[in-house]
Amino acid sequence: MFLLFGFGTKRQNLGAGQIRNCPRCNNTTQRARIRESQQFTLFFVPVARWNRRELEQCGICGAAVQI
Repeated sequence: MFLLFGFGTKRQNLGAGQIRNCPRCNNTTQRARIRESQQFTLFFVPVARWNRRELEQCGICGAAVQI
């Protein structure tokens, strides 16, 4: 019997976020909103998702801050 499964992090881009000062690089930039979750897949179909969270990511250095 052949069973194909996977486990990993899924990131979904939600569009543009707010313009803020980045705590890491100290630049003022528009951030990207991202939804991130852990998921388990079976035959490339997502079966379960957990640890959902929304982030804003800096457009210059890539640092992410949870909302």
